[in-house]
Amino acid sequence: MTTSFKDILDTLPTTDGITAIVLLDAAGETLTRLENKPGTAGSVRVYHALIKKHSHINRAAALEGLQLYAEHTADARQNPGKHPNIDRLLAIAEADAPGIRARIVLQDD
Repeated sequence: MTTSFKDILDTLPTTDGITAIVLLDAAGETLTRLENKPGTAGSVRVYHALIKKHSHINRAAALEGLQLYAEHTADARQNPGKHPNIDRLLAIAEADAPGIRARIVLQDD
């Protein structure tokens, strides 16, 4: 039996106190900001877990992230653009795109 994204989320570190995660390119320029709110809170939790473990999103982190997204990864492959946070990991993992850095924004920042 395959584990669902919802079940996987329950195993990841909490993101209490995190407002957002800002993803940065190699030059430190902002690529995007993942807000910790309904609709993107799951992605914040996945990216937060990857950052805690790998300190940035490189190929190994991206491959792990694709596993964490579970059934949503297959949907992202079939529907490019529908899941931009997964598309980003796919590009890093499969297209050998450069890794990205991240800055965690806390509620007090």
